[in-house]
Amino acid sequence: MAIDRAGLAEFLRRRRESLQPEDVGVPRGQRRRTSGLRREEVAALCHMSADYYARLERARGPQPSPQMITSIAQGLRLSPDERDHLLHLSGHNPPARAAAGEQISPGLLRILDCLDHTPAEIVTELGETLRQSPLGTALTGDRTRYTGPARSIGYRWFTAPATRRLYHPDDHPLLTRRFAASLRQVVALRGSGSRAARLADALLARSEEFRTAWNAHDVGAPQIAVKRFVHPEVGALELTCQSLLDPDQSHRLLVFAAAPSSESHEKLRQLSALATPAA
Repeated sequence: MAIDRAGLAEFLRRRRESLQPEDVGVPRGQRRRTSGLRREEVAALCHMSADYYARLERARGPQPSPQMITSIAQGLRLSPDERDHLLHLSGHNPPARAAAGEQISPGLLRILDCLDHTPAEIVTELGETLRQSPLGTALTGDRTRYTGPARSIGYRWFTAPATRRLYHPDDHPLLTRRFAASLRQVVALRGSGSRAARLADALLARSEEFRTAWNAHDVGAPQIAVKRFVHPEVGALELTCQSLLDPDQSHRLLVFAAAPSSESHEKLRQLSALATPAA
């Protein structure tokens, strides 16, 4: 497929102009004359240079890769249909739709954008963190930086011992059961040729502990009402976790909270001083 540079430029321009700063958590400022977002603001949201994005809007520059288009779609808060249209304009075939896709719904992103002062993250059904609030990053570290199988916290739990330091030791056995049981449930749902199945095969090859937990055939291990963290700077925290499910993508928005006036509540305030706003 050939790239439609003019169509791509026009579509990007229209979508940028339709977004307001409040839609994406960007401060409006005093002297805003632009209709919608500025190009440099969109570039920051898309994790690319302002010059690269500006050339796309001017129908110049190289053909963007599918990965770059996915990043743009995320930054512009596009729906799956709009993302696919953007891929067509860029000369690429959209991927087959799947419940476990990476495209975060605009609605879920808008909710996350309102949670700057609350630990929160959006995760896939495999426990891959797609986006975090600033305080979420301060609590657990940047979980979006991982690549390959290590993007899944379940995979890291069994293959990277340092992952467990963030959690209270008394909760480790139950978390082991939960990660194995959750993955078994997703494998049953998605089938033997799925990413979930490949992740399970990788863990079976690498971890004796996972093999033991997997062979127990648990599905739906007991929920943990209060999650106990051991943060390297503020120490122990006890936080409740509420989740919001996007059924179209099987993504969950996880929001952590402490009881008012509790020691953990005060420690979250301390953590907020360490948090820096996301780009």
